[in-house]
Amino acid sequence: MSDHDIWACVDELWSWLEAGQPLGGREGLLLRMLKLAEEVGEVSEAVIGATGQNPRKGVSHSWEDVQGELCDVVITALVALRTLTPDTRETFMAHLARVRERSLGPAA
Repeated sequence: MSDHDIWACVDELWSWLEAGQPLGGREGLLLRMLKLAEEVGEVSEAVIGATGQNPRKGVSHSWEDVQGELCDVVITALVALRTLTPDTRETFMAHLARVRERSLGPAA
């Protein structure tokens, strides 16, 4: 999948969610943002399961499960960003460049 395909996929997922969203307006927007917390919780659950930290469940997940849950977080965040702006790619790439420069210094 190319870079362009990723952003097209985010748009498609956003359109699909918008078409089936039972609540619109501010409530729908807030619920879309809260979905991120749910997905992050699933990462936590997978890490706990991969390390066997819940004595009642033991090892219930794999590190591949953790990878998948992290991907779900990224996808959910990009779709949430798309909910706020149709310029998702530009907004994300500009922010990534700022974070990169802040962390690593100016690009060579």
